[in-house]
Amino acid sequence: MVNRHGTFKLNLVPAGIFEPNTVNIVGNGTVVNPKHFIGELDGLIARGIVVENLRISDRAHVVMPYHVEQDRLDELLRGDAKIGTTGRGIGPAYADKTARSGVRVGDLRDAVVLRRVLTPIVATKNKLFADFYNAPTYDLDTLVAEYAAYGQRLAPYIGDIYGVVQAALAAKTPMLLEGAQGVMLDIDHGTYPFVTSSMPGIAGACQGAGIAPRALDHVMGVYKAFTSRVGSGPFPSEVEGATAEALRQMGKPWAEVGTTTGRLRRVGWFDAVASRYAAQLNGIDRLALTKLDVLDELSEIKICVGYRLDGQIIDHPPTYADEYDRVEPIYETLPGWLAPTDGVRRRQDLPVNARAYVERVAHLVGAEVSMVSIGPGHDQIIEVLPVL
Repeated sequence: MVNRHGTFKLNLVPAGIFEPNTVNIVGNGTVVNPKHFIGELDGLIARGIVVENLRISDRAHVVMPYHVEQDRLDELLRGDAKIGTTGRGIGPAYADKTARSGVRVGDLRDAVVLRRVLTPIVATKNKLFADFYNAPTYDLDTLVAEYAAYGQRLAPYIGDIYGVVQAALAAKTPMLLEGAQGVMLDIDHGTYPFVTSSMPGIAGACQGAGIAPRALDHVMGVYKAFTSRVGSGPFPSEVEGATAEALRQMGKPWAEVGTTTGRLRRVGWFDAVASRYAAQLNGIDRLALTKLDVLDELSEIKICVGYRLDGQIIDHPPTYADEYDRVEPIYETLPGWLAPTDGVRRRQDLPVNARAYVERVAHLVGAEVSMVSIGPGHDQIIEVLPVL
């Protein structure tokens, strides 16, 4: 993200940290690597960012070193069928959470509690690593000392966020739920098994924040003006060659490179099938369309408007990965605008073909466009409809 303070890449700290009057909460539903979190926090402090408005739920789960190593080893065992994870231990951490053998952030504040929680977990993990992975094991004392130290460093930010959230709801304070990943990586509704380990849709956001669904006023879907993906998995509208290079915007700070992994993102044309599916699953009523300026130099722009599977046209993503292998994207081609848009600040000043593209995307998705970004800066946003 680019703002008045500079350019930042955040993985764990909420994006609202740059606004001193905003309370930033890392919710119950997240998994947190405390070492990485402290590194990100220290980086912000070093650049003069005030972080006292940060809270971490004591119910959030901790990514431990054995999670990271298990992630790496599992990917090696998958061979050619690897998922393409970030390698940060996210999946194993969520698996342990669901198996009721996780460490929670609140446990880090007390070394005695942490030892009690970790003792049976480390015993089980060590047997797994020794007998199944044939890999080094972990020392309980070392883990307790290291992670209790992290707990002391983060203690001022850790707490029960239930009361904070409920008080804000009662006061009708504006709230924004920020999540990671996209719906096609949802553990239930995505391109399984090439998915993340959580629920990145609106249901997961409510669950992870402790907010009842009926408390929501609106759901805004954030879409790029094209499609991108990091890692393995189905991608019907993927392109390669010169078109892919144009969409990636290589050489720019905001190029299509994974923030966490540093890998080149796979890119392709806007997929209206997947986008409409995401909108319907989440009740999206407003769109934020980002990176429209990336399309400025293309003479023709395609939109995937349907899938053909085994000769039949389908209007939503298939269930199985091998079905995706047989999917043929159905394209609609629109004329490009071949004009720079990064300096535009009003909808009516966009090139005619750019406005037509935005309107076509909105129609296919089934929601109104609320804002369009034509660059990475906070001031490079065109407000089409009032943000609700």
